[in-house]
Amino acid sequence: MTQYSLLATTTMGLEAVAAKELKDLGMKDIQVENGRVRFQGDASDIARANLWLRTAERVKLIVGEFPAVTFDELFEKTKALPWEQFLEKNSAFPVLGRSVKSTLFSISDCQSIVKKAVVEKLKQSYDVSWFDEQGGESVIEVALHKDHAVLTLDTSGSALHKRGYRSAQNQAPLKETLAAAMLKLANWHPDLPLHDPFCGSGTIPIEAAMIAQNIAPGTQRSFAFENWHWFPQNVWEKALEDAEEAADYDKEFTITGSDIDHKMIEIARSNAMEAGFPDQIYWKQMRVQDFHPDEVKGVMIGNPPYGERMQEREEVETLYRELGKLMLGFPHWSVYIITSHERFEKLYGKEATKRRKLYNGNIKTQYYQFWGEKLPR
Repeated sequence: MTQYSLLATTTMGLEAVAAKELKDLGMKDIQVENGRVRFQGDASDIARANLWLRTAERVKLIVGEFPAVTFDELFEKTKALPWEQFLEKNSAFPVLGRSVKSTLFSISDCQSIVKKAVVEKLKQSYDVSWFDEQGGESVIEVALHKDHAVLTLDTSGSALHKRGYRSAQNQAPLKETLAAAMLKLANWHPDLPLHDPFCGSGTIPIEAAMIAQNIAPGTQRSFAFENWHWFPQNVWEKALEDAEEAADYDKEFTITGSDIDHKMIEIARSNAMEAGFPDQIYWKQMRVQDFHPDEVKGVMIGNPPYGERMQEREEVETLYRELGKLMLGFPHWSVYIITSHERFEKLYGKEATKRRKLYNGNIKTQYYQFWGEKLPR
């Protein structure tokens, strides 16, 4: 099967997590870069990466890359690429663009040049003078960084964090990809009870349940590559069959989510049902201070309010103090909290075992990791 150069794009800070996922999937030639991970793969790997990656945003196929400092250079080198391998004469091919620290800084001009170059190449290939673009869509992106152009086709369509189960959400939802990354970084496994005390629309508990039962996160959605004429349909069908066989729907786990807002509990319960967990996750309206687990050892993972607005700051800081005091009573529980509040450790009353810089949307945060004490033998 033909091998392709591929990119898995990620939120900044999650590149290494996505690279580990790709390694676990058996991908080859993995290279970590800022905001993306390169790898090699065939059509089967494109399908599996889209279906299984929990922490990446998109999977892109690299059509070509080259240095470009003039529009003529961008045009000619784009035109020289084998677009006829991927686009039919009726394909729709919108062009997106990005430019960082490059001579060709006008994104709209770069998009226009690439569009014209692709059209000219397809005119030669198909001996036509007009493209109605009424067929399947293939989104092209031209990304320039320090005068190096990378031209890709987006194999994913909608971003991979859109799993298909979250029909309702709160005002500032945690992306599914970030929630999955928080679970991965915590090395949580389903033999340990898990609690999210700020569950909101339920993303962390739902992602945890999917990990526990080894359910591929892309099984409830569609992808751009499914509609491409050159992509083998049997390859996609095989990937779905393999994912279904790999799922362990009988795997039991203890995952709970709580929130002070009863409306969020209703939303979380609805989203969990949409994800295929109608009663496996336990939801409860509850203050954080009322958390009293039956289990001696477990994992708490949460995305609390950050206190970004001044009127909320005092209330949030009180919450952090109370959380720290509460968890003193459960020394064998590990606690993982993401927040942008720079004084979190001081307010919590303890220095984190580890911390990691992550981005929640455009907000720079720290992921504080407090490892629980080991149980005596």
